[in-house]
Amino acid sequence: MMINKRLISLCKDSKKYIGLTVLVSWISILCNIITVLLIGQFINKIYLGERLILNDNASFIKAMMQFKVTENISLFAAMLIIIVLLIARFLSNILYGKFSYLASAEARVTLRELIYKKLLRLGTGYTNVESTSSIVQVTVEGVEALEVYFGKYLPQFFYSMIAPITLFAVLSFISFKAALVFILCVPLIPLSIVAIMKIAKRILKDYWKTYSNLGDVFLENLQGLTTLKVFNRDEEKHEKMNVQAESFRKITMKVLSMQLNSINIMDLIAFGGAALGTIVALIQFKNGEILIGSLLVIILLSSEFFIPLRLLGSFFHIAMNGMAASDRIFALLDTEEREKEVIKVNDEDLCNTSISLNDVSFSYDGEREVLHNINMEIKSGGLVAVVGESGSGKSTVASLILNNYKVTKGEIKLNNINIEKLSLENIYGKISLVSTNSYIFNGTILENLLMGNLNASKDEIEEALKTARLYDFINSLDSGLDTNVGEGGSLLSGGQKQRLALARAILSNREVIIFDEATSNIDVESEEDIWKAIYEIATNKTVLVISHRLANVVDANNIYVMKKGHIVENGNHQELINKKGEYYNMVNKQNELEMIREVC
Repeated sequence: MMINKRLISLCKDSKKYIGLTVLVSWISILCNIITVLLIGQFINKIYLGERLILNDNASFIKAMMQFKVTENISLFAAMLIIIVLLIARFLSNILYGKFSYLASAEARVTLRELIYKKLLRLGTGYTNVESTSSIVQVTVEGVEALEVYFGKYLPQFFYSMIAPITLFAVLSFISFKAALVFILCVPLIPLSIVAIMKIAKRILKDYWKTYSNLGDVFLENLQGLTTLKVFNRDEEKHEKMNVQAESFRKITMKVLSMQLNSINIMDLIAFGGAALGTIVALIQFKNGEILIGSLLVIILLSSEFFIPLRLLGSFFHIAMNGMAASDRIFALLDTEEREKEVIKVNDEDLCNTSISLNDVSFSYDGEREVLHNINMEIKSGGLVAVVGESGSGKSTVASLILNNYKVTKGEIKLNNINIEKLSLENIYGKISLVSTNSYIFNGTILENLLMGNLNASKDEIEEALKTARLYDFINSLDSGLDTNVGEGGSLLSGGQKQRLALARAILSNREVIIFDEATSNIDVESEEDIWKAIYEIATNKTVLVISHRLANVVDANNIYVMKKGHIVENGNHQELINKKGEYYNMVNKQNELEMIREVC
């Protein structure tokens, strides 16, 4: 019942701790059983002694004198055994908590690692499967919900089968009839859980879908809050979000209602079964078939038949929530990946990295081509630029070189090795990217820099900052490198963020650096500083620049001009000007626009 073999097989290390959790739970109930049996035996001895009073006072006094000596010894031994059993039970409860935590902790780490690795393999294409907010919800709250599944539900599931059998084996020697009643009533609880599960699975699936949709809308509205206020559309979005929040409230109430109703059903079965077995034992006591101590043992242990399954039912609802989340996790993990037959490549094979695109065509959707028969040579050393109007396919070329997508036709080679034969580690070990969307993480400036090279020395960091024209700015800060940059670098200006991203790329010390519109949407001063840094870097590294501003690439060794997915021209600035073709027209057009801006 609700045993997901795939989920358990993924979290192999958790199996050991689940087994240990079940073992200590079983030891705990054995301690409880033995303690109750000792108490029952002691009460039976007293009860038998009281019966002697009714028969013969003289023989009772004589028997009590003998009984007192033996009973003192047996009482002391019994008390000692009970103390040992209580200590053992106490230790078992502590170990239960420890092993339960380890079982869930191993599962959490494993699942999050699998999700993270899957996202790395999918790259930017993960958004085709799930939205960012949905993945965050599943990775955080979904995996946390599975904590109960591994730490509580699974151990309780196996323990719930062992405990009633153990109790039946013990009580059947005292009262077979009562034990039989108990063991026959026990399966009614899992049967009720199975019936509830059919309803719960559908409700929880709807719950997670509604929850994810609400998260998507909330994140989008939060990120676009400024835009909504500017266009005075925040009230409209507010009303839509209220509708979705109300839907989430309703589905949440359905979940709670289902849980409360199922708990009532399980309680009815548990209390009813315990009462029925106790009635049978009372009838046997009345008929003289069992002693009062034995009756007390049955009464005290009757609840132990049902408590394990009753707890299983309580864990079941939370575990079901985790199972619903696991369906979404598996949907992500099962997403089809681009298959690559990776070959082993030595680092020396990729030294002095050159890149070539040979008759490359590409389509995002398999229908409309955005690149057509692209041929491009990016030789080791120097600066190569790709220019063209917006939508001409410039950034797509960068994505293909980074192997974010597989080319539809043709091939891309690094040092004459097809990029489809190289692992992402090989590719990223040689190529770095600085784009207009380069992300700055919440933390200090130093923490962001060290992402490029964790072992960077102080001199290397200073040199990177100087090259990126960021050194003087950081020295002017009170906290220097320990200055916090805020979420997404929100405490820095656009130009400062880009220069920090540039310094990070320099520290990574890759042989090839791609600048994809790295100076878009920043101030003129920062733009000039970054372009000075780019040309400085190009003296000892291979640099590929994608830019819409032609004035910045006039000193490039080679310029590829793109239009509607085709390369229409290539050459250096002067050669392209002399051709008086597309590049020549673009330069003149941009110069005219610059003159208009200056006049205005």
